[in-house]
Amino acid sequence: MLFTELALIRWTGSNVVHLSYFSNFVLLGSFLGIGIGFLRSGRARWLPYYSPVMLGLLVLVIAWKPVTVNRGSSSSVIYFTSLNTTGPPVWVILPIIFVAAAVVLAGPAELVGRCFTELPRLTAYRFDLIGSLIGIAAFTGLSFLGAPPVWWGAIVTVVFAGLMIPRSASVPGRRAVATGLSAVLVLTPLIVMLGVLFHESTRADNSWSPYYKVKTKQYTYEGVPLLTITVNGVPHQQAIPADARLQWEPQYGLPYERANVGKQPKNVLIIGAGSGSDVAIALKKGATHVDAVEIDPRIRDLGKALHPDRPYQDPRVTSHIDDGRAFLSRTNKKYDLILLALPDSLTLVNGASSLRLESYLFTQQAFESARDHLNPGGAFAMYNYYRETWLIDRLASTAQQAFGHKPCVDKVGDDLQQAVVTVGLTEQDQTCGAAWPGPSAITPPPATDNRPFLYLFTDRIPSLYLVTLALILVAGVIGVGIAGGGSSYKRMRPYTDLFLLGAGFMLLETKSITGFALLFGTTWVVNAIVFAGVLVAVLAAVEVTRRFKTPPVKVMFAVLFGGLALSWVFPDSWLLGMPVGLRAIVAVMIAFLPIFAANVIFAKRFTDTADGTASFGANLLGAMLGGCLEYAALLIGFHGLLIIAALLYAGAFALTPRVRPVTR
Repeated sequence: MLFTELALIRWTGSNVVHLSYFSNFVLLGSFLGIGIGFLRSGRARWLPYYSPVMLGLLVLVIAWKPVTVNRGSSSSVIYFTSLNTTGPPVWVILPIIFVAAAVVLAGPAELVGRCFTELPRLTAYRFDLIGSLIGIAAFTGLSFLGAPPVWWGAIVTVVFAGLMIPRSASVPGRRAVATGLSAVLVLTPLIVMLGVLFHESTRADNSWSPYYKVKTKQYTYEGVPLLTITVNGVPHQQAIPADARLQWEPQYGLPYERANVGKQPKNVLIIGAGSGSDVAIALKKGATHVDAVEIDPRIRDLGKALHPDRPYQDPRVTSHIDDGRAFLSRTNKKYDLILLALPDSLTLVNGASSLRLESYLFTQQAFESARDHLNPGGAFAMYNYYRETWLIDRLASTAQQAFGHKPCVDKVGDDLQQAVVTVGLTEQDQTCGAAWPGPSAITPPPATDNRPFLYLFTDRIPSLYLVTLALILVAGVIGVGIAGGGSSYKRMRPYTDLFLLGAGFMLLETKSITGFALLFGTTWVVNAIVFAGVLVAVLAAVEVTRRFKTPPVKVMFAVLFGGLALSWVFPDSWLLGMPVGLRAIVAVMIAFLPIFAANVIFAKRFTDTADGTASFGANLLGAMLGGCLEYAALLIGFHGLLIIAALLYAGAFALTPRVRPVTR
């Protein structure tokens, strides 16, 4: 289930650009499907053939009508999803994907649910967790190897075939016919899926990074060799010789003109180095050493092999595959110029619906960290196509807050509003053109590590999110009622506490993912380790509950609330000041203590339930609610999610039965 869920999130996001900003759409659909699958497991009489059929259809539909961006359009909004796109509109494709993800994941969940009726509760849950860890490890390994989607599909096909084709081919009569029919129902749509994925995976211009589907195109314009890189259907960057770029777009040289008065910067840090064009410009401007930080190894490798200037081969350049904020937190080096070079990731951190890969680069604390890594006379600069005047002013205002004086702001163009913001360590370390007038009355305050939502204009949850989440919850209520049968809610009613435990756990997981992303980087490696770490903490809680006599539920709730209080008292800003090794130890203890306690509570309660599938289904559907409540971080910040989690756990404590029911 988990491998299929991760593969769906990655593949659909690479072909439907809307999912670059709503990746948890698939996650929420998966939780709904898994919950429905558990509820159906006790009443379904056939194998869930609908699951591979829906998977094949979903891949076929998306491959037939992908949603990509038409960059030629003009717009004054920020998200690429609001530019002109090819393919079905958002209100058509997103409901299709949500429903399809639920149907696909409901199938294997049915099979898992049957095991929960045949095995002791915690034994079944233990195997479920071990399988989840294997799923994460397998997908992480494929990501590390840069394996294309055909390999993801091959693994899903083999596992579906093993689970859903009865092993009775050698038996004559009806069983052999049933086996043949099963093989047709399972393998036909999956072979179609493999055909689509094979075609996509073997195209010469396609390759896969841990974050994107990367498409390249080499051509010549006015005698200049160019390399265009498109990721997940969005034109992302071009590898252009430094001389040509400075001639066509002289604004890329502005940081070197505005900063370091009277001298050229010698030691330069470039965050978002990409395919190397910004590195080539730094070398052209006289840098004697460049630390080039890029989060995506595939994009860096393409630049290394194909950039016309070959900047990564220059001995003056050291490249780092890392998150820019994490790199700053681990280095003691000082620089003459620190440059944020168009670090627009176009994707979200997996498991966190509102956090983009670059979110922690643009907070006030990040700018202060950059300030602390500047040599005397040094400067900090950034440029991008910001599209909104208020966004340019917000970044300039953040620089002003961090450095104590106004930065230089140069605006270029009209529609997409490219801007260059440069701020010296002191006001004497910069030379501006026209003076920036300062923030306007409508300029939002600087983004912070607690609310790192740079592109959010208001201090409210946007109506688009509210409407979407409301529709998801309505779909969940209707889906459970239809697919789970008329008795679904009656069966789950005694397990309302488990429902709330599931919602609270989802918020704890989100807080862990976002916290570790800030402390150690938003890279896919950190993300995978945190996911696996959460599952290991859950598995440890189950093993402790199985093998040892644990304290009463009341005591474990006290430990849980104590862990939440500890997380509240020691915020991430405190941890960032620690050495990396100590930071890791303390962060793990603080993050996983409440997760461990919450799952000991769940394990003790789950052991005593009379209906294993209904209780586990209620818990999973609660996780879906938690995924929706996660959007409250847009309003109250990620730290505020601890308050919501505490309220959910308080409700679970109040609803926990005081008399142990008889286990069936």
